[in-house]
Amino acid sequence: QVQLVESGGGAVQAGGSLRLSCAASGRIYSTYAMGWFRQAPGKEREFVAAIRWSGGSPYYSDSVKGRFTISRDNAKNTVYLQMNSLKPEDTAVYYCAVRDRGGNPYTSDSYGYWGQGTQVTVSS
Repeated sequence: QVQLVESGGGAVQAGGSLRLSCAASGRIYSTYAMGWFRQAPGKEREFVAAIRWSGGSPYYSDSVKGRFTISRDNAKNTVYLQMNSLKPEDTAVYYCAVRDRGGNPYTSDSYGYWGQGTQVTVSS
């Protein structure tokens, strides 16, 4: 079992920045990957970024590439999402998730554990 707790959401004006954190506890294997997804009202949950606990290059959705950075601190079992140059279309609930299985890393069904979500609101 893995427990995830997100923090760092809030309200910001367009062009601003926020950093989300996701603290993980429980049995976490080095083969796992950590991901961030988001869901805006009336829309499906979409992939944002992911990174493996063991290292390697992170990967991003095209909509956030160049603006968002995912990173991890293995000693703290924490994953971060630094969000810069925020846009109103980034407004959503952001979820942290653990990818503990195979399949498409860009889809939510490849992730077995989820946090409760944190709201990010970007005003124009």
